[in-house]
Amino acid sequence: MTTPEKLRLDLPLVLPDVGDVEDRCVARLIDSLTGRSGIAEAHVVGVDTGSPQLCVHYDPDVISFGRLRELVQSVGAQLTSRFSHLLIRSQAMHAREARRVAVSLRRIAGVLEADVAASGAVRIEFDRSLVSEQALLDKVSVVGVRATQSAPPPPLAPASQTKSPSDADTHDNAPRESQVEAEADHAGHTHEKGEDEHASHDHGGPFGEKSELVFALVAGVLVAIGWLIGRSSFAPGWVSTVCYIAGYFFGGFFTVKEAIENLRARRFEIDTLMLIAAAGAAALGQWGEGALLLFLFSLGHSLEHYAMGRARRAIEALAKLAPDTATVRRNGGTEVVGLDALQVGDVVVVKPNERLPADGVVVVGTSSINQAPVTGESSPVDKRPVEDAKAAIANLERVGPDYRVFAGTINGSGALDIMVARKADQSTMARVVKMVTEAEAQRSPTQQFTERFERIFVPSVLALVGLLMFAGVVIDESFATSFYRAMAVLVAASPCALAISVPSAVLSGVARAARGGVLVKGGGPLENLGTLTSIAFDKTGTLTEGKPKLTDAVPAEGVTEDELLQVALAVEEHSDHPLASAIVTGARERLAGRGCPVTASEVQSITGRGVRAQIEGETVHIGKPILFSELPDATLPPAVDDANKKLVAAGRTTMVVRKGQRFFGVLGVMDTPRPVAGQVMAELRKLGIERLIMISGDNQQVAEAVAKSVGLTEARGDLMPEQKVEAIKDLRKVHGKVAMVGDGVNDAPAMANSTVGIAMGAAGSDVALETADVALMADDLAQLPFAVGLSRQTSRIIKQNLWVSLGVVALLIPATIFGLNIGTAVLFHEGSTLLVVINALRLLAYESGLKIDIPSQPVAQAA
Repeated sequence: MTTPEKLRLDLPLVLPDVGDVEDRCVARLIDSLTGRSGIAEAHVVGVDTGSPQLCVHYDPDVISFGRLRELVQSVGAQLTSRFSHLLIRSQAMHAREARRVAVSLRRIAGVLEADVAASGAVRIEFDRSLVSEQALLDKVSVVGVRATQSAPPPPLAPASQTKSPSDADTHDNAPRESQVEAEADHAGHTHEKGEDEHASHDHGGPFGEKSELVFALVAGVLVAIGWLIGRSSFAPGWVSTVCYIAGYFFGGFFTVKEAIENLRARRFEIDTLMLIAAAGAAALGQWGEGALLLFLFSLGHSLEHYAMGRARRAIEALAKLAPDTATVRRNGGTEVVGLDALQVGDVVVVKPNERLPADGVVVVGTSSINQAPVTGESSPVDKRPVEDAKAAIANLERVGPDYRVFAGTINGSGALDIMVARKADQSTMARVVKMVTEAEAQRSPTQQFTERFERIFVPSVLALVGLLMFAGVVIDESFATSFYRAMAVLVAASPCALAISVPSAVLSGVARAARGGVLVKGGGPLENLGTLTSIAFDKTGTLTEGKPKLTDAVPAEGVTEDELLQVALAVEEHSDHPLASAIVTGARERLAGRGCPVTASEVQSITGRGVRAQIEGETVHIGKPILFSELPDATLPPAVDDANKKLVAAGRTTMVVRKGQRFFGVLGVMDTPRPVAGQVMAELRKLGIERLIMISGDNQQVAEAVAKSVGLTEARGDLMPEQKVEAIKDLRKVHGKVAMVGDGVNDAPAMANSTVGIAMGAAGSDVALETADVALMADDLAQLPFAVGLSRQTSRIIKQNLWVSLGVVALLIPATIFGLNIGTAVLFHEGSTLLVVINALRLLAYESGLKIDIPSQPVAQAA
C-alpha cells in the first residue's frame, strides 16, 4: 500500500476572501475535498503559529501532485466566487434595533450569517449564487441599514509560497506583495456612500440624526405645559388633554416606527411593551402618565442612540487620521495623488508637521515622528534613512523601528521621503480599523447572557401582566384598577436598561483602547482580561530587551580586565553569533580605545561549545565551561570555577577565556530586563493581578534571576514551545483564567491556549496583529497596565450596569403590584436607562493614571 503524501497550501491563497480559520468557508473547503478519489484527509494546520495552511493527505498513485494542487485551487476559487463576506459600516442604532436588524438580515435569501452591533458594524456572510452583492446591499437598506462603508475582512495571515511535496513540512515566507495581489481581486467589496444617505436613516427626519432627540424634547415641553395647566387651572381642562395627546405624537413617533418594524420581523420587543402601556394609560384617561412614559422612553432612546454614535465616532476617527492625498515623486518632479493611487515602491514627500499617508520606510531625511495615533507611544520616535529601501519593504517586519513609519502618524520638524511599503487599504491603521469594526459585531459573554435572559424574561412579564389584568376575579377591585396596575407592572418590568447596559460599555471600552494604541478584538477578551488574576510572560523580547549584553568581565589572577577584553574582542569580532556580538559591543565600550589592539587568526567555531583561534602564536579558546572539561589538561582553576558559578547563579550566560595554558577569566552575558519591567509588574499588582509568571526556554537559573529582578511571583525555565503550551494549560487548571504576553510569533501556540493572548509590538508584526486577542501596538510593556486597567474598569461598569438595571426592575415590579403609579415607575425606569448609558460613556474618558518613566532606548538596526 502506498504511503500517503502531504500537500500544504497556504490558506490565505486558497481562500483569499476569508478572514478567519473558523469561517464556514474553511469547513466547506475541507468537506468538498474529503472523500474525493485519492484524498485520504484534509485539515488545517499552523493555526497556533498564525500561518494557517490547508494540509491534504493524498495517494500519489491515484492523483498526481499537480492535479491535486489544481483541484484544491479550483475548489477554493469556486468557494471564493460563490461565498463572500460583507463588512459594512452603517449608522449607529439602538441595541434592540441591532438585534432586530440581524434577524431580518438572516431571513434574506442567500444570507448565511449576519451580526449587527449597535455602533453600526454589520458583518454578513452570503451565497453569491443566490444573491448578488449589489442586490444584497439593496435589500439591506430595506431592513434599516444604510451602508456608509464596506470592505473585505483582514487576511488570515501573511501569505507565503505554495509548497511542493519535497518541502511540504516547511513554511517559507514570500514577499508581502503576494498578499496584496491576492486581496486585490476582492477589493471590489468597497462601496462608498455619501454622508447624506447616512442622515436619511430611519432615525433621521426633518432635523437629521437629531430628529428623535428634538421630538423627545418637544414631547417633554408639551407634557410640562399640560401638567402646569392641569395644576393651575388657568385654562380649560381640555387644553391640558390636547397637550398630552400632542405629547403622545411626538414622544411615540419613533417608538411606533420601531415597533412596527419589530412586529414585521415577528419580534415582540420593549418598544411594543411601552406602546401597550401608553395605550392602556390613555384608555384609562391617564393621558398625562402615558405622555410622560413616551417622553422619557423616547428621550432614553435618543440618548442611547447618541451614546452608540459617540462610541462609533471615536473609532471612525482612527480611519480619518491618514490624509486624503499624498505628494509623490514622479518623472523628476512631484504630483499630488489620492491615497488609492499609491503603489508599493512609490516615494512620497512628507513635510514637517504633516501626517504620513502610508506605511513605509524612510529613504531621505531625518525627523522625529509622533506615533501615538497608531502605537500609543507617549514620546516621538527618531527616524533615519534605511540603506536598502527595496530590500526593506520586501521584508518589512524585520526593519528596525528607526526606519519604519506608519500611515496616520505625525511628522516632526524634518522633511522626509518615504518609500511606500503597503497600499492605503493595507496600512496598519486601515487594518486596525477593520479589526475593531469586526470586534464591535462580536457579542461578549455577558451580552449573550443578557440576551438569553431577555428572551425568557419578556414573555414571562407578559404572562404576569395578563394575570394581573384579571386580578379583580380574585380580589375585590374594578377592572380599571387591575388594568392600571398591569400597565404599571408592564412599564416597570421592561428591561430597557438591561438591553443597553453591556453593549454600550463594551463598545466604549474597545473604542478607548484603540485610541490608546491597544487593539482589543471584541467584548470577550475585554471582559476576560478585566476579571483574570494571573498573567504569564515570555522572557526574551517581552520582559527583556531581546538583545544580550556583556554584563560581567571577571579576570583571573594576574590578568587585567583590559587584557581579558582585548583577547575576547579579537576573537569574537570574527563571529556573527548573538552572544559574540554582545561581547564585541560590550568590550569596545569598556575598552574605549585603551590598550593595543590584538589580532586573531585561524578563527574556528566549535559547534555547541565555543570558538578557537590563534593569537600571538598561542591557541585561544572561548566557550562554555563544559568545553574545558572536554579538552586535555584544561581543568578550570578553583578561582575561575568559583567566579563562573557565581555568575551562573546570578542568571548570566558564561564563557571562559583561555590563552595557551593560561586562563584569562570569565565573561558574563545577559539579556537585560526592560527598564520599565519592574514598574509595570508593580502596577499590575496594584490592579489586582496576583500571579505574575514567566515561562521561558532559558535555563531555570536565568529565568529565576530575571523574574526576581522585575518582581515576578514565579518562573518556569527550560521549556520547549510545546512545553510552554502545557504550562499554560496547567496554569488554567490551577488559576482558571490566564493571559499570556508574548511577541505573537514564537509564543503564538502558548497565546492561543491562554484565556487572553496579548501580543506586543503588533504595529510592526502582521502575525502579532492578526493572532492575538489583545494587541499592544507599540513594543512597549508600559501599555499593559493601561490595557488591564481599562478592562478592569469595563468589567466594573458592566457589573454596575447589570446591578442597576436588574435591581431597578426587581424593586419596581413588586412596588407597582402594590400600588406604585405609572408616572413614578416611568421616572425610575427611564432614569436607570440614562444612568447606565452615562456610566458606560465614562470609559471613553478613561485615564490609567499610571506614571511609568520610560528611558530613551538605543536605536535599533535594520535587518
